[in-house]
Amino acid sequence: MKNFGLTGLAGYIAPRHLKAIKDTGNKLIAAVDPHDSVGIIDNYFPNASFFTEFERFDRHLEKIRRQNGDNGIDYLSICSPNNLHDAHIRMALRVGADAICEKPLVLNPWNLDILQELEEEYNQRVWTILQLRVHPLIRQLKQRLEIDDTDKRNKVRLTYITSRGLWYHYSWKGNIEQSGGIGTNIGIHFFDLLMWLFGRPEKNELYIRQENRMGGFLELPNADVEWFLSLEPEDIPDNADESQRTFRSITLDGEEIEFSGGFTDLHTRVYEETLNGNGFGIEDARPSIELVHKLRTMKLTQKPTGQLHPSIKKQLSD
Repeated sequence: MKNFGLTGLAGYIAPRHLKAIKDTGNKLIAAVDPHDSVGIIDNYFPNASFFTEFERFDRHLEKIRRQNGDNGIDYLSICSPNNLHDAHIRMALRVGADAICEKPLVLNPWNLDILQELEEEYNQRVWTILQLRVHPLIRQLKQRLEIDDTDKRNKVRLTYITSRGLWYHYSWKGNIEQSGGIGTNIGIHFFDLLMWLFGRPEKNELYIRQENRMGGFLELPNADVEWFLSLEPEDIPDNADESQRTFRSITLDGEEIEFSGGFTDLHTRVYEETLNGNGFGIEDARPSIELVHKLRTMKLTQKPTGQLHPSIKKQLSD
C-alpha cells in the first residue's frame, strides 16, 4: 500500500483522484485546499489530515518524512489550479514523492526542462493524467490506424463545446494567467489525443482566439484537422439534445469516433499504469503543452490555407 497526499481537494477533478487512489488499494494521508468544502473525502479517506494552508501541509509532509520515512508520502496527486502545478510538483519531489499531476502538467514548455533536471536530482518521477490514451475505443482506433496505409491523409474534425455559466469567468479558470485560457484548460486533452494518433503539427493556423472560443487548423503527418473549442451554449448544434450542455465530437473522414462513454474509470486506469511504472511522463506531455502555449501567443492567421471548421466559418461571417 502506497501513501498519497493531494492538493486541490475541493476542486472538480479531485473526486476522480480520490476514487483512483482507493480503487488501486492505496491510502490518502493528507490533503490541502484553501476552501473547506471538502466533505467528499468522507466517502474515501475520512481519517486523512486536512489543511487549508499550503505551508502547513508542506510542513506536515516534511515532518512525517523526517520522523519516519516509511510513513511519508510516496505520491502527491495534484488537482490544484493550473498555474500552481509547477510549484506543487517541485514540492512533491522535494519531500521524496513522485508527482501525479492533472493536465496541463505546466503552462510553459520551458518549465518541463527544469522538472526533468529535478527528477534526476531527487530520483523521483513526474507523471501526468492523459486519460484519453487509455480509453479502450481510442486504443482500438490507434491500432487500426497503425495497420492502415500510413500514406493516407485523414480528414479530422474536432468540436468541443462545454457550456459554462458566469461563475467560470470569476474563478481561476476564467483567468488566462492561472488557467492558460480555453485552449490550455479544455483543449489540451484533445490536442494530446490527436498528436498521439497522427503525429506532431507540420502546420498550425489559428483563426479565432476569443475569451470563450478558439479554433484553427492543424496539419499533422497523417491528418488534416479542423478544430473548434467553445464555452458558449449557443454554439451547441441545433440537432443536439436540448438539455445537453456539453457537445463533444471527433469525426474521422466523416465518420464519428464514438467514445462518449467509458470515462468513469479512466483516472483509475491511468493510476494503475502509473503505479506499475508505465504512466505518462514529461516527454509524453511535452507536445501538447508546446502546442497550447503557441496557440496562446501566436498571431491569428489572416489568410487561411487550411480547412475551416463550419463553426469557424459561421463566426467569421457574422
